[in-house]
Amino acid sequence: METARHEWPLWSTAATVVTAPEVLEPSVRLVEAVLAEVDAACSRYRDDSELARADGELARGVDVSPMLATLVEGALEAARCTDGDVDPTLGAQLDALGFGVDVIDVPLEPAKAAPPPDWTTIRLRGRRLTVPGGVRLDLGASGKALAADLAAHAAHDRFGAGVLVSLGGDIATAGAAGFRWQVVVRDTADDPAQQVSLRSGWAMATSSTRRRRHRWNGREVHHIVDPRTGLPAEPVWRSATVVAPSCLLANAYSTAAVVRGHRAPSWLASRHVDARLVGDGAAVVTVGRWPDPDGGAGRE
Repeated sequence: METARHEWPLWSTAATVVTAPEVLEPSVRLVEAVLAEVDAACSRYRDDSELARADGELARGVDVSPMLATLVEGALEAARCTDGDVDPTLGAQLDALGFGVDVIDVPLEPAKAAPPPDWTTIRLRGRRLTVPGGVRLDLGASGKALAADLAAHAAHDRFGAGVLVSLGGDIATAGAAGFRWQVVVRDTADDPAQQVSLRSGWAMATSSTRRRRHRWNGREVHHIVDPRTGLPAEPVWRSATVVAPSCLLANAYSTAAVVRGHRAPSWLASRHVDARLVGDGAAVVTVGRWPDPDGGAGRE
């Protein structure tokens, strides 16, 4: 399959669409529309997002849009499959740590007390969303990955060609049965790189403790929070990359790997997850069927 690509800045990272040349332009427009709908539904960085506008009413229950309901259900699925390691009720903790705005470049005060995270307190019945008072939702951990899934499948369903959508470290693919996308796995310039061939229809996500960092309370912190402490997870892994049937699941497991730290390899293996973890000194640990340097990713 011949491919063409288009890349543009988005959400403090880069968005990329790769597909057949003849449908690249309309595919990009459709992907942009899907991503704009996701952003309008759940962005924590916009006062006019649907989630921000509903914040004060959620304790009583609010009927939300189909998109926001989809994003919340995706967040709850990520929480379920990671035993709560990826928790959508961390909004207050992230705000206290200084991740309440899009770009952070100043020291901040220590975190203030916030309700303990507990994703099981969220209720979604159809499109009726209820969130306990004092709890702020943050759908960022799952929302970007699910956005990649939604955008890739929308473009394939509309135009029929195989498509890859990458949002930073979150990659979703759709269509082109039997095709393999060539993907370079590398978080930062001084990390070891590996090219893998990702089976079309599968997804890949990388979670990093070396990106989205700033100084808080006199020390540098990353953005992946351990729900059990309300603080950034111990940076055992510089990055965690996972291949899964959807980008939502890949991101959930890669984020949970960072949260789990030293326990991540055995836990991922128990879930039959294929992963590549980069630790101190750029040492690489692989789990499951993660491919050799010249192998393919995405199970048959």
